Amino acid sequence: MPKRKKGRKLSRKRNQRKALLKTLASSLLLKEKIKTSQAKAKEVSRFVEKQISLARQSFAKQNLGGQAKIGTLRIQRLLRRHFSPSIVKKLVNEIGPRYKNRPGGYTRIIKLGPRKSNGAKMAIIELIK
Repeated sequence: MPKRKKGRKLSRKRNQRKALLKTLASSLLLKEKIKTSQAKAKEVSRFVEKQISLARQSFAKQNLGGQAKIGTLRIQRLLRRHFSPSIVKKLVNEIGPRYKNRPGGYTRIIKLGPRKSNGAKMAIIELIK
């Protein structure tokens, strides 16, 4: 029996949805806190958690002398598919080392009230310190 694909459509086509997620994730990694709708926040959280885990692997590779699964350069190339070089640098040098002892759960979603204009459920998503 066919199963549903994971993730939300966010009322957009695939390419628009991917662009939206990349933009929101870039903003989150630069500012470390953004305000958006709950559905977008949940999707961005899934995406960013995976990227931060990659950055952690890169940090482990640099400091543990080659015991990580994939190489540092390969991880940076994977991250560059989604982010600009400045964000990749921040991910690998600042955010990855910050979470070196944390196994997951790098983001927090704080629910807010509805938006006045259209009643959409709003949320703040932030990186945990």
